[in-house]
Amino acid sequence: MSDLRVVVSGLAYGESPRWHEGRLWLANWCTGQVLAVTPQGETEIVARVPSDFPFSLDWLPDGTLLVVSGREALLLRLAPDGTFSTYADLTAIEPMFNELVVDARGNAYVDSGGVVALVPAHAPDRPRKVAEGLEFGNGMAVTADGGTLIVAESHGGRLTGFPIEEDGGLGPGFVWAHTPGGSPDGVCLDAEGAVWYADVPARRCVRVEKGGRVLATVEADRGCFGCMLGGADGRDLYVTAAEWHGTDNMTADSLTGRLLVTRVEVPHAGRP
Repeated sequence: MSDLRVVVSGLAYGESPRWHEGRLWLANWCTGQVLAVTPQGETEIVARVPSDFPFSLDWLPDGTLLVVSGREALLLRLAPDGTFSTYADLTAIEPMFNELVVDARGNAYVDSGGVVALVPAHAPDRPRKVAEGLEFGNGMAVTADGGTLIVAESHGGRLTGFPIEEDGGLGPGFVWAHTPGGSPDGVCLDAEGAVWYADVPARRCVRVEKGGRVLATVEADRGCFGCMLGGADGRDLYVTAAEWHGTDNMTADSLTGRLLVTRVEVPHAGRP
């Protein structure tokens, strides 16, 4: 499968793609922009984040947008007037954070290179570490039943599952799937319980089932940073991709980023 179509070009580094209210939202790294894109490619800058990268986004159940300000180790909340305020301060846990996913109860999970922090819905002022020992934790997803958090370990070559406990904490991790030769990054889930993961060095997105069997692969001509199922029926696989020359060369002037899309058979499920 390689019939990717360009929806938007001229991005810096698209990350954290999310389907929300009829549009594909993404974090445009190095620019501080949160963008929302229609299926026709019409693009709106919906917010400007006081951080260039990393930053990620998701929503609370009441529709409030949360954004990780990575280098500041803050989880920010967007107000209706377009201003940000601190929703949770994570600096006591780690100095820098990356990806974000919010479950159906409003619990927010934020990962750093080696840890996952929980920002409880009932007490966002009391975040705590709920997992550690990850090998560069990256994209995360919560299964449709709300029972498992899946974390992509980019340097570990695996997807790791954590049982979600009643209080939002995480039980012992287990290998959900090995990804031999792969560096899983942004992830999403489908209605058959499979995971799509993006892979920057391999320039592809891969659909894998629990246990590791590869079900489908989408090839791209540049590194794939994130993927998200969306569209009216949940069967549009959106991919954020860009040429990759290392972190030291990431700048706002590098406009090789694209939002791509292809059709798949199994629709979206779970969160994000």
